Amino acid sequence: MILGKLPRRQRLHTHAGSIEYVLSGEGEPVLVLLNGAGVTLEGWNRLYPAIERIGRVLAWNRFGVGASSAPLLPQTGTVVVDALRALLAQLQLPPPYLLVGHSLGGLHANLFARRHPQEVAGVLLVEATHPRDREQLKGHEGRLASVLGKLLQAPQKLFRANLHSELDWIDALCREVEAAGPFPDVPLTVVSGGNDPPTWLVAPEVLRLRRVHQQELARLSPRGRHVVARRSGHFPQLTQPELVLDVLRELAARARAQATTEA
Repeated sequence: MILGKLPRRQRLHTHAGSIEYVLSGEGEPVLVLLNGAGVTLEGWNRLYPAIERIGRVLAWNRFGVGASSAPLLPQTGTVVVDALRALLAQLQLPPPYLLVGHSLGGLHANLFARRHPQEVAGVLLVEATHPRDREQLKGHEGRLASVLGKLLQAPQKLFRANLHSELDWIDALCREVEAAGPFPDVPLTVVSGGNDPPTWLVAPEVLRLRRVHQQELARLSPRGRHVVARRSGHFPQLTQPELVLDVLRELAARARAQATTEA
């Protein structure tokens, strides 16, 4: 599949450091893309340019990822969500937002939605991490880096340091999600990969629990639904971008309809 082309990269200088981002598209709601652990902006490139026709789109690299500055603080969920909200404010992108979180970014989207429900129009969780998945991630940074390198056609050394840095704080992030308020009553879609890794790599019981957790994520909102990307593993946005785009279009339409109803 031909890779999509990301918009022009930009950098915003904040009191906490420089943040690398891309901003493009028009319309509402504003789509905010939250990367997986150690994944740079390239993790979304196959959604472009089609995603720009769904709404205004912001993709960004957290501190310590890509060309963004090294973090000055531990990258807990609170620190990441606060940095994102500061970025949105400085770019003058008003809420409500449609949050799109992949893998670890799903935990950040989950926390954002619970902490700031009035700022959220809808949530898309793509192969998102459940708070009780955290034990499965520990010790697998090397395998994740190998997968990332193949999918994004980049050297593994670009991802290993980022993976270690971000996963060091996953316990704190999961505790923050579990302690936050309830998930809001907003349109929610969970996309899970249906192509499981081989059992010699991941134990069957771990896979079973992960499938249960994905279903639990879809039940966070009474407006939640679950979509299985049959031909994908952990990166449906790269292996089945059209499916993810279709889900996004439908979710954005539901978010607009809800906003009209509540107006």
